Amino acid sequence: MIRSMTGYGEAECESPIGRLRLEVKTVNHRFFNTSIKTPSGFDKFEGTITASLKRHLFRGHVNAFLSIDRSGQEVQPSIEVDLDRGRAIQTALDLVRNQLGLSGEVDLEMVARHGNLFRASEGDRAAGIESELIADLSDSAAIAVRVLREAEGERLETDLSERLDAIAGSLSLVEARAPKRLTEYRERLQQAVIELSEQVQVEDERLAREVAYLAERWDINEELVRFRSHVDLFRETLTGDGSEPVGKRLGFLTQEMNREANTIGSKANDIEVSRASVALKEEIERIREQVENVE
Repeated sequence: MIRSMTGYGEAECESPIGRLRLEVKTVNHRFFNTSIKTPSGFDKFEGTITASLKRHLFRGHVNAFLSIDRSGQEVQPSIEVDLDRGRAIQTALDLVRNQLGLSGEVDLEMVARHGNLFRASEGDRAAGIESELIADLSDSAAIAVRVLREAEGERLETDLSERLDAIAGSLSLVEARAPKRLTEYRERLQQAVIELSEQVQVEDERLAREVAYLAERWDINEELVRFRSHVDLFRETLTGDGSEPVGKRLGFLTQEMNREANTIGSKANDIEVSRASVALKEEIERIREQVENVE
């Protein structure tokens, strides 16, 4: 079983200050990476949220957004005054008045008009919230993401299996065609010798050495064996128990399959084998694109 790195999940719970809601979205990333956004005063829980998410999501860029719904609850905000800002504005206005010789006094209305001196404060908005509550909320949201990732992983697994079937078909074609191309070359070479034998003496031993040299040079049996081994291991990884992330392993196997496909193409010396090699690389590229989204 494989999981996608793309997913979404959310969870809600009641708290002493209102209903908490955590939304989690995940996208592709080589490693586990988080971006946590919380209301004022809740930044102290970012480590708790990250730790909970990491228990369930092994790879991917994870965006988490925590919000509070305080509907129906009375909130008594207090007013805070920025006295330092007020003094700075007063000093600046006095300087302008004195330098320009202006009349009048600097009063409250004039100072307040030139800056945000007052702001509402609700104190510690996270007061009364325990880290266990945030951890449980994060666990629930992460589990929801994981369920969606697994559902998307099933679709990816189906598509990847079909790609592997296509690759197996091309490998069978190459395997069947490989010995025939050498036989055909030998027959063409023998025909050329017959035509030239009336003018030039050709040694049978030299002809045999030439055919043997080409047979070794064109041999792709090792490449086919390794290729099939990579395909088999890829299938085994797809159908594993899903207890650990496998995206990097599948990425490595994809690279190795591409290496063998390139070698087969370079040794082809045959139009049918060359076409099969191109087909192999096309399917491998499609697999590579899909594997980038596997956890």
